[in-house]
Amino acid sequence: MLTDEHGRAMLAFSTRLTGDPSAAEDIVQETLVRAWRHRDKAVGGQSDVRAWLFTVIRNLVIDRARARNVRPIEVVETVMTHPVQRDHADRVVDSMLVFQALNTLSPEHRAVLEDVYIHGNTVRETAENLGISPGTVKSRTYYALRSLHALLREPDRTADCLAPAC
Repeated sequence: MLTDEHGRAMLAFSTRLTGDPSAAEDIVQETLVRAWRHRDKAVGGQSDVRAWLFTVIRNLVIDRARARNVRPIEVVETVMTHPVQRDHADRVVDSMLVFQALNTLSPEHRAVLEDVYIHGNTVRETAENLGISPGTVKSRTYYALRSLHALLREPDRTADCLAPAC
């Protein structure tokens, strides 16, 4: 049987040509179908059969490459190779969401975040500016960021923040 005698060599050759094991299996399968349809050409000496099979594999790989080059790029490939660019409007909406979310925080938590992230102060400087201990600055920062993260991760609450009543 052809697969017993030549199957492993056919699969190895096809994989080497395509670089894709699943495509190589498809090509070997198509080669075996063609060998069955053209039994008269596949019959002969051992080396003649293997040469004929390898020629069919090579031709199928070339045909697939040509067909792929003629067809337009599929949608999946387009998304992977050309990701959607975010525009200015996306950044404006993101900023609005963050500022609205900041307004939902307590004044103490908001003051810590503004001093650390907007003004760029260190924990020690923020503690001095606000008259609290550095440990309190750290804990307020942690809980404020956790609240913001929870708020911004929930789509329903984020959409509500764009409403004027938020």
